Amino acid sequence: MTIKERILHTVLFEVFALMILMGAATIFTRHNPAVVGGISVVMSLIAMAWNYLYNVLFDKFAGEDRLNRTIKMRIVHGLGFEGGLIFVTIPVLMWVLQLDFWTVFILDLGIVIFFLLYAIIYNWLYDHAKAKFFTKPLPVKASMS
Repeated sequence: MTIKERILHTVLFEVFALMILMGAATIFTRHNPAVVGGISVVMSLIAMAWNYLYNVLFDKFAGEDRLNRTIKMRIVHGLGFEGGLIFVTIPVLMWVLQLDFWTVFILDLGIVIFFLLYAIIYNWLYDHAKAKFFTKPLPVKASMS
């Protein structure tokens, strides 16, 4: 992926995630939507920075052929991303929400489970949409018989 494509991939990932989470937070919590929105944007910015760095490193390890990654590789990818992110998000959520570690840990686990599933689905859809709509087919070479 080029730098521009990585940025697009990351921004689209966060925009769709924010739309889903803001809708769910509005429906399922009693928190002020403005507070939830502010926290979501901060967490999104942290996640975008981590997403970019993590995916550059992961592609170096796993290779650039994203389309043929197995479900096992996609699960490893998602677990690694979320595992790294949780170390940053717990202290931030504890500070902003003024909640204890265990409450935030349980909250963050729910968010991690959502994002783990979301990341696997998003990346699969992104890779296949890119291949179908934005990748030029290779020209067929005429044989000289």
